[in-house]
Amino acid sequence: MKKLFNYLAVTLLSVTSLYAQTARYALVPKPVHLEERSGSYTLPAKPTIGVQSTNPDVRRIAQMLADQLAKSTGTTPVVKTGNAGKDISFVSAKGPKLGAEGYMLTVTPKQIVITAEQPQGFFYGVQSLMQLMPAAVFSSAKVDGVTWSVPACTVEDQPRYGYRGSMLDVGRYFYPVPFIKKYIDLLAVHKMNTFHWHLTEDQGWRIEIKKYPELTQKASIRPSTMVGHYRDHKYDNKPYGGFYTQDEVRDIVKYAQDRFITVIPEIEMPGHSVAVLSVHPELGGNLDRMLPVSSTWGVHEQVLFPREETFTFLENVLTEVMALFPSQYIHIGGDECPKIEWKQSKFCQALMKEKGLKDEHELQSYFIQRIDKFVTSKGRRIIGWDEILEGGLSPNATVMSWRGINGGIAAARQNHDVVMSPTTYCYLDYYQADPKTQPVEIGGFLPLEKVYSFNPSVTDSLTADQAKHVLGVQANVWSEYLPTTHYVEYMAYPRLIAIAETAWTPGEAKNFDDFKQRLEAHKKRLDYLNVNYFEAPINKNFEYVWPKQTASK
Repeated sequence: MKKLFNYLAVTLLSVTSLYAQTARYALVPKPVHLEERSGSYTLPAKPTIGVQSTNPDVRRIAQMLADQLAKSTGTTPVVKTGNAGKDISFVSAKGPKLGAEGYMLTVTPKQIVITAEQPQGFFYGVQSLMQLMPAAVFSSAKVDGVTWSVPACTVEDQPRYGYRGSMLDVGRYFYPVPFIKKYIDLLAVHKMNTFHWHLTEDQGWRIEIKKYPELTQKASIRPSTMVGHYRDHKYDNKPYGGFYTQDEVRDIVKYAQDRFITVIPEIEMPGHSVAVLSVHPELGGNLDRMLPVSSTWGVHEQVLFPREETFTFLENVLTEVMALFPSQYIHIGGDECPKIEWKQSKFCQALMKEKGLKDEHELQSYFIQRIDKFVTSKGRRIIGWDEILEGGLSPNATVMSWRGINGGIAAARQNHDVVMSPTTYCYLDYYQADPKTQPVEIGGFLPLEKVYSFNPSVTDSLTADQAKHVLGVQANVWSEYLPTTHYVEYMAYPRLIAIAETAWTPGEAKNFDDFKQRLEAHKKRLDYLNVNYFEAPINKNFEYVWPKQTASK
């Protein structure tokens, strides 16, 4: 018995020691290469940050670091030109080894050096440096009694994929500007570089368009909202609405740019457009139909028709949208478009005959190709959900594969770019634990381990050249059952961190047990960032104790 006790004690001690070592270098996402060193660097009372580069963005990043250190430590570092003798140095890399987003971070007992080729690299180097410091460094106010030290190490790092994104649906529920900025901040902390902003839906139009003021005066407000599960068909009978002004959009886009995050706007078409039809019935199947903004979740039969008036409207809308968003991509939706009204329409059937289209899927392809041609003429590219493959893919389109990965594989085989975002791994509105223990959600079951297990690489199904068309991965946060920002954070975190690691870290370097241990340390940072993350039970061996899975309600 004594031997067994000693064995258990030694085992527990070794596990605890391993965790302590992992927590010392608890970087998320996990870097490509980290070499541990002995000792640590302790920040002096009056630190200086030296910037070798003359690039104003690099100096701005250094100042962002200084400002955050000032908040948490109470001492404001001085940012100076040059790096000799400085406590923290930003050094420009020689040669193209690191790439645009890569960096090196070297910490010795004497100095900290961040090396990069481009501003993005310095920015991500700063994120890693912050994570190596005590979690209190993320505090928005001074924290006393902390030793501001950094463990010695060498980190050489660059991302696995160039597209690392998250979509947030504000069409079902509107979230205020400060929260949108917080959402962007959290993406930046985890080295994500794309914010996909789902701005229009059947249940509300959320972006100001000067040419069509009724879109925000009326189409942004629904008469009521569903309460509980869809199957219950209960409503609160309270008007609900909200939208972002163009000035607010510009502010958010600039805020994201400062954090090296591209904002991709989504304007849904031809489906998910009931809000548009509520104020512009002439764009749909019945010019005399009085259609309210939808209060019901799900897919609606009322869709935009491929009339010239519709294309004029959409081109005018997209012209204003492209003036607000400098992103290469403009997301045009294209998903879940029922063809019932098109099948019953004399106009649509005549148009199909005129254009030589064999079915309504090809009619949708015609619709998307018209938009593709317009967006391309403005020097941009469209991206859409994988339904845009049906009936033939537009020449310049990029596919966002959500109904599994097969749509992405099919697009890559046609030499089209792809972002992998399948429901089976990337839909963060699905339950993450036993539904009996959770708030009402849309359904499904997607615990952290399943999310982390996603491998977007499909090299077994593609040639090497085709595989290059897989740009990256995206997490989606749909909001039918997320009425508050608190709920958004609860569903997104920590699962979005798992997606971030999948997007950044080489597949062969991923390990869920290692990730869990780093995540436990990272949660302290999330606490200082005031994130309402989901907390899974954990045992003494740092193993998650997931509730037994049950069928979704």
